[in-house]
Amino acid sequence: MLLLPFLLACVPKKDFDALAAELASEKAAHADTTAKKQGVEAELAAELEKLAALREKEAQLSSDIEAARKTLDGERSAWIEEKAALMGDRARLKSSVAEMEGALREAAERRAQAEARVAQFRELLQKFQKLIDAGQLRVKIVDGRMVVELATDILFASGKADLSEAGKTSLAQVGAVLASLSERSFQVEGHTDNVPIQTDKFPSNWELASARAIVVVKTLVAAGVPASRVSAASYADTRPVADNASVDGRASNRRIEIVMVPDLSQLPGFEELKAVSK
Repeated sequence: MLLLPFLLACVPKKDFDALAAELASEKAAHADTTAKKQGVEAELAAELEKLAALREKEAQLSSDIEAARKTLDGERSAWIEEKAALMGDRARLKSSVAEMEGALREAAERRAQAEARVAQFRELLQKFQKLIDAGQLRVKIVDGRMVVELATDILFASGKADLSEAGKTSLAQVGAVLASLSERSFQVEGHTDNVPIQTDKFPSNWELASARAIVVVKTLVAAGVPASRVSAASYADTRPVADNASVDGRASNRRIEIVMVPDLSQLPGFEELKAVSK
């Protein structure tokens, strides 16, 4: 270092100026390179910031896409469930409508059947009106069945099963009416009071009621009722319509009932019963 000033002092001025110029040029070139380097580094830093921002945007976009996908999946599931519910409601509504229509048809059929039975009852009343007015019989509804009731005191003597003349006349008229009711079947039921009977011919009220019912059946057949459409039954004193403790009550219980047998094919559930019986 001590020799540098001395050496410089020994260098010609021309060479010194050239060296100084070269040194200045090198410094300028170094400064320019440094500036360029700093510019490149600044540009690189800016690009890295842009890249980071893009990655952040990409991450946010991916998050938004995932959120949107989940929302769409949820909405799709909700739509599917809603559609399924609507289809279920539609099916139930269709089923309910079908059930209501079926119920309305069934109600209309039952109403038509009821109206037909009422019409039959009125027709029966009209045909028996003379006998009803004469007090020889009455027509009533028992357990949904049309019943023609005749007092046995008019038809038979006490403890007997032989028809009186008045009884024969009344039953001939009844038989003519019943014969006109085509395709209807009848059951003649014998009823007694609770006063016991015990004879050789009638050991109990069962035999007495049965014998009277059979006599009435034969008389009706003779009046024109087809034998295939009439039958006899005995109930003895098991079905009283009045109190047997009084004279009038016992008289009411001594009776013959001609029951119009219901047509089972017109009753609800007949087809199901027929299918089960096969």
